[in-house]
This record gives sequence, C-alpha cells and structure tokens, in this order.
Amino acid sequence: MGKAAVSEPAGHHPAPTLRKMLDIVGSIATDLDIDETLQRIVDAAAELSGAGYGALGVLDDSTGPRRLREFVTHGISDAERARIGPLPTGHGILGVLIDHPEPLRIDDLGKHELSAGFPANHPPMSTFLGAPIRIGSRVFGNLYLTERQGGGPFTDQDAELVVALAAAAGVVIENARLYERLSRRRRWLEAAAEVSARLLGRPTLDDPSDVIAKFALAASDADTAVLLSPSPNGAGLQVAGSAGRLLHGLVTDQMRSAAGAVLGSGDPVSPQPAGDLMVRVGATERIAGVLWLRWSAERLDRVHEAVLESAEGFAEQVALVLEVALAQDDRARLAVFEDRDRIGRDLHDLVIQRLFAVGLTLENTSRLAGKGRVADRISTAVDQLDETIKDIRRTIFELANPQRPADLRDEIDATVTAMLPSLGFPPKVRTSGPVHSGVSDEIRPHLLAVLQEALSNVGRHALATSATISLDVADEVVLTVTDNGRGIRNGRLGNGLPNMAARAEDLGGSCDLGPAEGGGTMLVWRVPAP
Repeated sequence: MGKAAVSEPAGHHPAPTLRKMLDIVGSIATDLDIDETLQRIVDAAAELSGAGYGALGVLDDSTGPRRLREFVTHGISDAERARIGPLPTGHGILGVLIDHPEPLRIDDLGKHELSAGFPANHPPMSTFLGAPIRIGSRVFGNLYLTERQGGGPFTDQDAELVVALAAAAGVVIENARLYERLSRRRRWLEAAAEVSARLLGRPTLDDPSDVIAKFALAASDADTAVLLSPSPNGAGLQVAGSAGRLLHGLVTDQMRSAAGAVLGSGDPVSPQPAGDLMVRVGATERIAGVLWLRWSAERLDRVHEAVLESAEGFAEQVALVLEVALAQDDRARLAVFEDRDRIGRDLHDLVIQRLFAVGLTLENTSRLAGKGRVADRISTAVDQLDETIKDIRRTIFELANPQRPADLRDEIDATVTAMLPSLGFPPKVRTSGPVHSGVSDEIRPHLLAVLQEALSNVGRHALATSATISLDVADEVVLTVTDNGRGIRNGRLGNGLPNMAARAEDLGGSCDLGPAEGGGTMLVWRVPAP
C-alpha cells in the first residue's frame, strides 16, 4: 500500500499512454451532458489504468460528514448492479478516500485494515487505485479502480495517468455543470414563457393552475407538482392544480401546514434532504398560493443546487402573469358592462318607447272599434305589449345588475341535458321574470335539486312523451313541471315528493302534485322571492 507518485524526472518525454490520455480528455470534453461526461470519465480511467472495474463516486453537498450520492460504474452490467443491491455510500476503503482526498494505491484489498468486505453477489476485487476529482478547492468525487488486467498491482505510471485524468476531469465536469446549470435555467425561463403564452395569448381549455403545475413539473424534472391556493372559506390551503404522480395521501395536514408557513412568511423550503420544494406564488389578495415540487428518493440526486433559485424566479413570473390575466379579465368584464349599459339604454329609449306608442295607438283603435270581437283582440294585443314591456324592463335591470357569473337559465339547461338519457325526449323550457337576479343563492340549489328530482320521476314513472318546465319569478319563485304521462298510480310517490316539499317548507313555500289539464301530472313548487 502506498501513495501514487506524480513527479517525473527532468527531460522525460510523454509516454504513448499519456498522449492517449490527452486525446481521451479532449474527447470527453466534447459532450456537455453531465451524466454522459461522468460515464466517459470512469470509462477513460479504466482504459488508461487497465482496470477491469471502475467507479466514479460523486459526493453530496452536505456540510457534515460527506457521503456518496451518486455512483457511476464501469465493468458491471445493470443486471449485476441490481443483484448487488443498494449502491455504496462511502464506507470502508471508499470512505478512506473521502476522509483523506489523496491518491491511494492498495495491492490487496482483503488485507487492508479498513476493508469492510463486499456485499453478496459482488465480483471479487483485490488491487485498488483511487484518486480524488477536485473542482477548484472542493472535492467533487473520487475515481475508484480495481482488478488491473494482466495481474499484478497498479503501477506508478497507472497512478500518474489517473491523477492527471482526475485533474483534467475536474475542469471538464465544471464546464458540464455550468452548461447544465444554464440549461436548467433556460428550461425554467421557457416554462414561464409558455405559461404566459397559454394564459395570456393562446386560448386553452386547461385550468390555469394545471397549466402552471404542468410546466413546473417539466422544468424541474420532478415526480409531482402541486399548486396550492387558499380555500374559499379560509380554512387552510387546497389543491388548485397538479401534474405528474399525485399519490394518494400526498397532501397531508402536515404538508398543508408547511405550505401555509411558506405562504405566510415567503421563506421557501429547500428540496434537500426530503425531496420537497415549496415556493410562494404571489402574496396579494387575489393572487396567493404555493408551488410544491416533490422528487422521489431515486431521483433526488438529480436535483441541481440552483433549482430553488430557478423555482422562485418561475413563481414570481407566474404570479405576474396571473395578475395580468386578471387585469385582462377585468377589462373584458368592464367592456361587457359598458355594452350592457348601451343595450339597456337602447332598449329603454327606443324599443320600449315604440312599444308604448304602439300600445297607445291600439287602445285608441279599440275605442273606435267599439265592443265586439275586434275590440277584444286589440285589448289582448295591448295586454301582451304590456307584458313585453315588463319583460324588457326586467332584462334591462338584469343587464345592469349581473350578480352571478353563471345564469340560472344556463344551469337549468345543464340539468335538463343531464336528464335527457332517462327522459328520452327534450322537454320545453319557458321562463319569465328576472330569472337571473330574482332567484337568490339560497333558493337556487334547492330549485335545481327539485327540477332534477321532478324530471327523474317523469323519466322513471310517467311513461310520458313530452314535458314542459316553467319558471316564473316575480313576488314568488314558481317552478312548474308538467308531463303528458299516465299520471299518479297506486298512490306510490316514494321519497321524492316529501323531499321536494321539505325543501319548499324550509324556504317558507309549498309543493303540490296533481293531475295536469288534459292528462298527465303537474308539479308546482313555489317559494317566496327574496
């Protein structure tokens, strides 16, 4: 056992193997992929030294006792590695080089006092040569070479070549890491640009939170990306969007609490050592959330030290994009309101006035016509004009008071569409009065539930071929569902009618079921309007 000599006598010319080493260094420097670079280095070290087996152990970045976080091998197949089991972390002879980063040569590993032996299914090894790889003043990792081909221990020349290769490898690795760092930052910038394009430019059906999680996952090479946002009721954080493997039970109360701390303080959670990274996305009243990335244990060694900085930059850009998107929505909504005001003015100043004038003309004509059928028809037309004017005025009121983003008529249509398979025919739908603004948030879910139950009964029991749905909103909210089926048979109503009646009674109303004019059944559900 002894340390490798690295000095050369004066006037010594490079041996052919040294020239070969220089050529090899040039070849490994042409590829800037860090994983490929590490593999080429260990392959070159084995070739130069004549070793049957080689490995490059990459050290972790901890400030405490350093151990191996990555182990790149030569001479061992994937199947053999699988049979050996977990990769070494740096005990025994490997730990000697970690604790004392100097070239090390051993003629017989089995006789060394610090030898810890080999795990099951590990190939036999006796001779050993090791050398540290430094990047500046810091040790990046170590080269481990065993079983010199041809028999015998490693020579001084072998040690010289490996030490020289390790010195050159440090420069190559640093260039590869710099390239990787720049590439990763570019990926984060491209991800932020793509999120901006999707949310501000290109139309997309995806939820914005899912879009953010999707591109954060791709940029970080993580297993899971989750975007958490405050719950509407203020009870902690909820999952707003996700991408990757969202494992069951992943979002625990503990993780919600950790995310809440990040949202409150703005201090990120580093991915080391647990594999979870959390950064805040916005901290305003309208934009606030936490981006959570998770790496599995087998992929954690791929997490670059600059990922936290990159993720924070991504989160800041995404928060700005979301603010701009909201501003765009505000401008679009303002334009809609202005358009509604214009339509309302036109309806009031032009349409209503003309209808009113037509009504006055018809009333005067009715007086000239005297009593009789013509006068009755004119009176009926005047009454219809009055109802039309009332409907237009209600429409003007609703245009100026959009209290809810979803129109109740749209929700009624959606309920009817969902029931079409059981009905077998499309029912007629008629509404009158301020349907959008005259039905409160308290009444709305009960009304839709009653409508669904009523249509379900028609589809299951009535044997009907047509049905009519009427919703009248004035002093009362009155829902009427009529069908042309066989009516109520055997007095069996099930639980549907009591449930509908209970909903009406809770709101101070009533629910009546009886025969319809001309046959069939008519349900009338009415509650006081707010």
